[in-house]
Amino acid sequence: MQLEIQARQIELTDILQAHVKRRLEFALGTRFDQIQRINVMLSDINGPRGGNDKRCQLIISMAGQPNVVIEDVQAHLTVAIDRAASRASRTVTRRLSKHRIKATRVSAMPSHVSEQQSASL
Repeated sequence: MQLEIQARQIELTDILQAHVKRRLEFALGTRFDQIQRINVMLSDINGPRGGNDKRCQLIISMAGQPNVVIEDVQAHLTVAIDRAASRASRTVTRRLSKHRIKATRVSAMPSHVSEQQSASL
């Protein structure tokens, strides 16, 4: 699994990188073998004006699945990172369980039914 962290209008310190890695490992660690890549984009939307404008965007790539895109905007960047990681965990878990259910249904079909369905595709 590849992890890429980028920052726009925010200084990407070692402490901030460690926080992102720690939160993603905690949230998605049991699913790392199914995740190919995670792109993390941290940004300050309003720049020095302040406000609820610290954004964390996660793009999670998994084999055979559409990308999972999670975005959170908060006043504090660490809160945005924490919330985005938590939402990513729930979303990836839900996506993988749906994929697993579909695979189970197809394999549980009698062979003549699954052959007819694959022939019609």
